[in-house]
Amino acid sequence: MADQVDNSKKNQVKAFLVTGLLIFISFLYYKVSPYYMYVVAYIWFGFAYGMMLQYGRFCFASASRDLFAAGVPRMAVGILLALIFFSLVAAILTATNMTTFHAGPIGMHEFIGGLIFGVGMVLSGGCASGSLYKIGEGNGTSMLAIAGISFGQAIFADVGGVFNNFLPQSWVDTANAQTFIPKDKITAWFDYFLAGDVFHKPMITLDKTGLVSGMQGIMKYLLSDAIINTIIPALLLICTIYTFYIRKGFMKKRAKSGASTGLGAEMSGVWSMITASKRTSLMGVLIGITAGLHIFVLKGMQMKFGVTNFGNILTRLGHTADLSIHGTVFDPGYWYITTQEAQFGAWVLEKVGWNMHDNIYFGVSNGIPEPWRNPALWMSLGIIFGAMAMALLNKEFKFKLPKGELIAWGLFGGLFMGLGARVALGCNIGAFFIRVAGGDPGGWLFGVGMVGGAFVGVKFFNWWSERKMAKELEAF
Repeated sequence: MADQVDNSKKNQVKAFLVTGLLIFISFLYYKVSPYYMYVVAYIWFGFAYGMMLQYGRFCFASASRDLFAAGVPRMAVGILLALIFFSLVAAILTATNMTTFHAGPIGMHEFIGGLIFGVGMVLSGGCASGSLYKIGEGNGTSMLAIAGISFGQAIFADVGGVFNNFLPQSWVDTANAQTFIPKDKITAWFDYFLAGDVFHKPMITLDKTGLVSGMQGIMKYLLSDAIINTIIPALLLICTIYTFYIRKGFMKKRAKSGASTGLGAEMSGVWSMITASKRTSLMGVLIGITAGLHIFVLKGMQMKFGVTNFGNILTRLGHTADLSIHGTVFDPGYWYITTQEAQFGAWVLEKVGWNMHDNIYFGVSNGIPEPWRNPALWMSLGIIFGAMAMALLNKEFKFKLPKGELIAWGLFGGLFMGLGARVALGCNIGAFFIRVAGGDPGGWLFGVGMVGGAFVGVKFFNWWSERKMAKELEAF
């Protein structure tokens, strides 16, 4: 008992040290320049996400695996609750011009990217956000997954050569005919994909369609972006999950106890499913609200400093080498993962002599800032540190080196997630969670693809496990 108390106290001290380190780093940034409070905001929102993700065990890969392999809907329901609450906050922010959200190009690339990403997140045992918080718990396989995401994306965004021989001619013709991107930046397969196809697709949110024409004020955004695009589909999914995974057992128990089995019972069944894991459901609500607050704070800081992108601040501070040709860096203004990891991978590759600026992704759009001047990368680090602090407090931190086939699963799963994220221009957060809640119907295309890919990944793992067990039994 005394040893348990001592370990608990040690973990608390470690958690406070982790938090204290970030406070010290934040103070240093402020002393260098008050402009760097922009970076500090990203750090602490990342920290908050990390704590909530870890406490609620929030992971899109776990949601798919639990649902398809074990019939447990806890995580899937938590994610849908987060979507619902975030959409309400996002609609209010849009109505008051306090949003940083922008829709993505809508098209089948989102579905295809989601499909690839879904397979990868099941292989690696964690989605992009899940892998980050699991690193905070000491999970070595998740570290490999993030490495796969980082370097896989960076290389994919800059590889041309023989791969360009497989490009559709329509992409090549369209990319060569455009005038808004310098020709020397169109070198890789991915560049032709962007300039020749994706950049020409429409970017819409439901409030900008004829669906709510004639409506004004906040109700326009609440009805279109929140209720129609997000809440109704999310509630339908919750009811579908209840029908296929929970209803039969729930009604059977009620019938045995002599309770009614009418419409009221159905509502009770849905509610019991939502509250089956109060921890996950509560974190879903808090994550949704925090994601909205994140947008509000970043928009406020942009207004305070008179900027639209952190690249404007870096220009004022003289760090122009960090920027794209348009003077920008990746600065989403909201919760996002994968692009900052790609920037880190590109930064490392440039240090060993690989020119990563001769493309659209880094050279034109996102830049490659030094890691300590990369606000979005600090958000990812904040997730890791926040999850670490929470894991220590919950006595759930344990450093685990990957062994055997887990090494391959982690790396290849990360590579698949990176590839899917680039094709779809986002991951489970940026291409699904943020877009859907922001009123972008294309987010659902990624979501459907991601779930489909996860289903394939679960089936593959089942086949692999059965095959491996059969061989072991045969050898025995």
